[in-house]
Amino acid sequence: LPGMENLGADAEIMGGIEENSEIPDGMEFVMSSVPDGEVEMDVASNSKGADLLLSVKPVCMGFEDYFAAFASDSHPSFSVSPVAGRMDRRGGEPTELEVKCEPQGKAGTFVGNLVINLPEDNSKICYKITATSF
Repeated sequence: LPGMENLGADAEIMGGIEENSEIPDGMEFVMSSVPDGEVEMDVASNSKGADLLLSVKPVCMGFEDYFAAFASDSHPSFSVSPVAGRMDRRGGEPTELEVKCEPQGKAGTFVGNLVINLPEDNSKICYKITATSF
């Protein structure tokens, strides 16, 4: 099109969307009274642990930063990765979180309450994860 030959050639980029990679100080991870989902897993107590890929469907109208961690009343053998990222908008691709349980030689039933905070939407998604270590 005439007059559009240099479109963007002299553009200056001023900034962009920055994604948080760490959990902000003071953020609380409190489990809701009724979890959004419940997951069970098995892990050998004498192994290096077990991984579980949790697929979380987006619930917000727009793209949303999220922060994931286990509530303080969870068993210490649980961890989640990544702890922060950007969730797609409703109807988009699910967010994949890797939940790990490392029982370090202990046997029994361990419960972890995973809380995914969505601070811009002032909401959260919660999962109760039960690991049976044998």
